Amino acid sequence: MSQSNIANVGLLERTFRLRERHTTVRTEAAAGVTTFMTMAYILAVNPLILSDAGMDRGAVFTATCLASIVATVLMAFLSNYPFVLSAGMGLNAYFAYTVVLKMGYSWQMALTAVFAEGVIFILLSLTPVREAIFNAIPMSLKHAVSAGIGLFIAFIGLQNCGVVVDSSTLVGMYNFSANAGAFSTVGITVALAMVGILLTAILMVRKVKGHILWGMLLTWGLGILCQLAGLYDPSVKGSLLPDFSGGFGVPSILPTLGQMDFSELLTPDFALVVFALLFVDLFDTLGGIMGMAAQAGLLDNEGRLPRLKGALLSDAVGTAAGAVLGTSTVTTFAESAAGMAEGGRTGLTALFSAALFGLSLFLSPIFLAIPSFATAPALVVVGFLMMGAILKVDFSDYAQAIPAFLCVAAMPFLYSISEGIALGVISYVVIHLAAGGEKRRSLNPALCVLAVLFVLKYLFF
Repeated sequence: MSQSNIANVGLLERTFRLRERHTTVRTEAAAGVTTFMTMAYILAVNPLILSDAGMDRGAVFTATCLASIVATVLMAFLSNYPFVLSAGMGLNAYFAYTVVLKMGYSWQMALTAVFAEGVIFILLSLTPVREAIFNAIPMSLKHAVSAGIGLFIAFIGLQNCGVVVDSSTLVGMYNFSANAGAFSTVGITVALAMVGILLTAILMVRKVKGHILWGMLLTWGLGILCQLAGLYDPSVKGSLLPDFSGGFGVPSILPTLGQMDFSELLTPDFALVVFALLFVDLFDTLGGIMGMAAQAGLLDNEGRLPRLKGALLSDAVGTAAGAVLGTSTVTTFAESAAGMAEGGRTGLTALFSAALFGLSLFLSPIFLAIPSFATAPALVVVGFLMMGAILKVDFSDYAQAIPAFLCVAAMPFLYSISEGIALGVISYVVIHLAAGGEKRRSLNPALCVLAVLFVLKYLFF
């Protein structure tokens, strides 16, 4: 190794404290690539959703990349955690389909609401409020959040690849025999996803380093072979091969850059929109960070996360910057757990992911070609790993176990991390108050206030 390489490694060690976290540059690089690949779909999905609100699709793509880079780099240096950020799913749908299409606001007004939410988040992150909320949640619920996110991630993966479909029982499994005529367009992708899950599991059992990343790449490779052999028809879901016909140019950001409208900033309806965005983002962020930190063993003995303020501030600044650039709320992605499962433990993982967001600006055809059936195995395996956190909950103590169970069940069933936290917190407080004695005395006052706020949210919003 050359002197310059040794110096670079030494700098990375001092900056990110790799040995202290029992990791290496190679491990962090693999983790960063894995996290990026599991969430690269946002670069295709977010512009598509926001274009329904009338926004320029190319500009949103560029804004999403840039906002992800800003927020993730801040996360790397302010917190030294392997969390990666981008425009949040669910929040972008609320932006486009509720605020703009249903409530009738312009997308410029909606961006203003996101910006206002980001500014409020920044102020809260500079105070002990968000950190106090995190620390008030008991360890049993923190473990439950981790397990619940695991189920939620696995469900998203199975749904995105078509294994889980709508049915008369709300959800069901894709029926190959009933859809035999669509095998070459849809069924083959479902089959590839299921093969990919088993392939990734085998690599995991055999302790192959980077099994999640290899599982995604091999599944995608199998899909390309199926397309070349004529087993997969790209006419419905598109080609699995990267399309470079449009060249490598970066789409202009000017159609969305700084396009905000403050004319209705002080109206009650606008305040309600800001509150809704703030509420969902707050608890999705806290829930995601809490669950992933618990899974990766980053919490201290009291269940607290060191340097939490830096992580929350990165999220808040990312949201405000994203609004200025032209995208919906930026949040910490639960898919960061994929990189953490590969051994990512420091901000260097986040930095590698941020670099790939930068690269995707110029090589977008490659990243946008990654199909959902190739990322599904990663999400399912990560879901399995995160579910292990539920083993740390004492199920002989019903006052701890029942709220934990409700928290875990609500996340995939209600399709929301924040709803799972809400039901877990409310049930925890009510059960402990009813139990009396030591259990009542052990309640954190901040947790009680949080439970009241959740109840008011359900009653009035």
